[in-house]
Formats: sequence, structure tokens, C-alpha cells
Amino acid sequence: MSEAAELEVSPPGPQIPVRDDEERINPDFIAAVEAAIQAQDQFGLRALAGDLHEADTGDLLEMLNADERGDFVRLLGDEFDYTALTEIDEAVRLEVLEDLPPEAIAEGLEDLDSDDAVYILEDLDEDEQAAILGELPYADRAQLQKALDYPEESAGRRMQSEFIAVAPFWTVGQTIDYMREARDLPDSFYEIYVVDPTFKLLGSVHLDKILRTKRAEKVTSIMEETRQAVLATEDQEEVARRFERYNLVSSAVVDENERLVGVLTVDDIVDVIQEEAEEDLRALAGVGDEEISDTVVTIARSRLAWLVVNLGTAILASVVIAFFEDTIEAMVALAVLMPIVASMGGNAGTQTMTVAVRGIATQELSARNMMRVLNREILVSAVNGVALAFLIGVTAWLWFDNSGLGFVIAGAIIINMLFAGLSGLLIPIVLDRLNVDPAIASSVFVTTVTDVVGFFAFLGIAAIWFGLPF
Repeated sequence: MSEAAELEVSPPGPQIPVRDDEERINPDFIAAVEAAIQAQDQFGLRALAGDLHEADTGDLLEMLNADERGDFVRLLGDEFDYTALTEIDEAVRLEVLEDLPPEAIAEGLEDLDSDDAVYILEDLDEDEQAAILGELPYADRAQLQKALDYPEESAGRRMQSEFIAVAPFWTVGQTIDYMREARDLPDSFYEIYVVDPTFKLLGSVHLDKILRTKRAEKVTSIMEETRQAVLATEDQEEVARRFERYNLVSSAVVDENERLVGVLTVDDIVDVIQEEAEEDLRALAGVGDEEISDTVVTIARSRLAWLVVNLGTAILASVVIAFFEDTIEAMVALAVLMPIVASMGGNAGTQTMTVAVRGIATQELSARNMMRVLNREILVSAVNGVALAFLIGVTAWLWFDNSGLGFVIAGAIIINMLFAGLSGLLIPIVLDRLNVDPAIASSVFVTTVTDVVGFFAFLGIAAIWFGLPF
């Protein structure tokens, strides 16, 4: 055999691990993929990345440079799993889709479950959606368009349109034969749904019951009424909460006429829970829906609005300080200790606010238990306030050799801690009553209250205690 022939049948070389010991994408693997892309080596790239799990492919896409992603997808061709696009940031996904022709995207979407296809399409402009949908067969196009017509972040957007529904007069044997012979079944499913001729949902049968029941039995004899059917227009966060509360694995999705239109499975809900948690976390920090892959302009625009709001609240706190300008001039030590009072109040308020926002989001905090929680927060603030007042008061006394200063800052700390506890709980509740997302707006108002009350209490008590000018 010639040397050339040997090269043709030789394996591509030692397999490079996809992930390193810390479960990150291996830099050597990324370098090998980039080399294959630059060389336009389709065979080499497919040998490296053709069989990757969609989660690994998604992480790899985010690691590649923007100008390499389109070539990566094109070189992989039909070996690229478009499910990987559901695993990446929105900004990266849009870049990849903009670099591909509509017919290529449509071909990739045909192999996906409807929920994954909708997830990929929903962030595109209507014109781009229409161009891609126009390349799909009519049945697929109608199915996806119906899901896209539901509100954003609703169950209809997250549901899978592929499911198994049978008539109430079918037997277990007929149902099993149907599942064995049908070619268009979902890739994975947990329940069989029973519907009437108008597709109104009657109930469901778990697969384990199907397998343990004799063939001659009617499905209605082992059917359970579906008590946890989800309305297609229902908010995805409410649905996720229901899955958590009732330990659901899947749930039927119905329209306003109680007709079965889809199914939600636990893997979809896990994604929803993660999205909602990340959204609340970013909102608390005032960074909106910012992603790690966003551009400088996008991030700066997202953060600037809340920084301007914070600037306004900072000016308000400065106005309080300016009101006591003569007091501070008469005792410079006050300027040294002021930040301590405001900082401790701000930290305590943030702690209470975080618990309150979470309680509102999970519906654990309600009108029924609000007074109990409020009393608890007042007691916690009082206990912590007294403990911190003692520590800071003694420190200030020894630091400036002034016992009066120790009592002044101790009193201010107790007052500010009480206001921090109250504002940290009440502000999120009031914002929620006003239909304002407490995760987004609470931190600004809580910080303002603790700063203003802290400065006013400390400087006001000092002016009265020492007889200083206002």
C-alpha cells in the first residue's frame, strides 16, 4: 500500500478531550476546531465536532470568534444539531442565524421538536421569521406560527406540539399498537392523552399504567382526569411554580376551549426556572437582560438608565448632608463616621429586600402572613441594630476618645437598622401592588431610604447631643 493510500485511511489522530478537568471547553480542542475552520477542512471539523452533544456544541460556539461561527455551522452541514442554538446566549444565536440563509435554517429546524424551533425563531424580526417559515412544509409552518402567536414567556411558547392523543373508546392494546407503528411520535413522552372528537382534553394515562394493564381494557378505565392542565396563555413562571409544587414531569397545554394543543415537559421547565432566576438576579443588580456576549454599546445602554436613577438618589442623600454642613464643620469626626451608618443600613436593607423579593416571586409572601413577617423583620432589625450599635459605639468612643460620639452613632445605627428592615420588606410589597417588578426597582429605593435616614439620624442626633449648629 502506498504512503498516500495509508494517509487516506489513517484515523485523524488522537482524540482531544472536549472538556478539561474543570469541565470547561478544552483550549486545545478549541484551537483544533479553529484550525479546521481556517483551513476549511470539513472532514477534520466533522471528526472533531460532528458527534458533540448539543450543550457542548453550544459552549463551543460561544468560545469561537464571531467570524468563525458561520463557517463552523456551514462546514458541519447536516451534522450540525440546531438544538445547540437553544443552549447559547441570544446575541450569539442571532449572529449565527444572520449568517445563514433561510433555507438552511429551515432545513435544520425540521429535525427539531417544535418547542426548540420556536425558541430559536422567537427572537428574530418578523420578516426573518416569515422568510424561514416560508421554506418549511405547510404543516410545520402552521404549527410553529401558531406557537409564535402566543404571548412571549407564555406556556404556548414553551410547549411541545408533538404529543400522543387517543380516543376514549380505544383499548390499551390499540394504543400500544399505534405507538409501535406510528412514525411521527415525539422523541420522548411520559403520558398518553385522551381526547373527545373535538380534541377537548378528557384525561391522561401514564406509560407505566399502559404497560401494566391488559390489552382489552379501555384507556378510560385507567385514565386520570387532568387536574393540572396548563392554559396556553399562562405565564411560564406560574407554570414552573406549578411543576415545582406538584412535582410534575409533564403537563397538558390547552387553549381557551380546553382543547389539547401541546405538552410541557420538565426539561422545558428547568430552562424556564433558570431563565427566571437569572432574570431576577440581573434585575436586582440593575443590568436588565444583559448577556456575557453582548457588545459594549448594548451593555452601556442597558446599565446607564439605572446608573442615572442612582445618581438622582445619591444627590438626594447629598442634600441631607449639605443640610448639616455647619454641624460637620464643627466636628470633623462626624464626616469620618457617616459612611459607616449608611453602609450598615444599606447592607441590612438589601438582606431583607432579597428575602422579600424571593418571597413575592415564589408566592410565599402574601397578605395572610405579611404582618407575621413584618414583626419578625422588626425584631431581627432591633436585635442586629443593638448588637452593631454596641460594637460601633465602643469603637467610636475609643477611636476619638469621646463617649458622647459613641452613644450618638449607636443611636443612629439602631434607627437606621429599623428603617432598613421596614423598607427592605415594605418597598418590594408596595411595588408589587403597583404592578412594578420589585426585583428591578426595589434596590434603588431601599438604598435611598437607608442613606437618607442614616445621614439624617446620625447628624441630627449629633447636632442635638453636642449642641452643634444646623
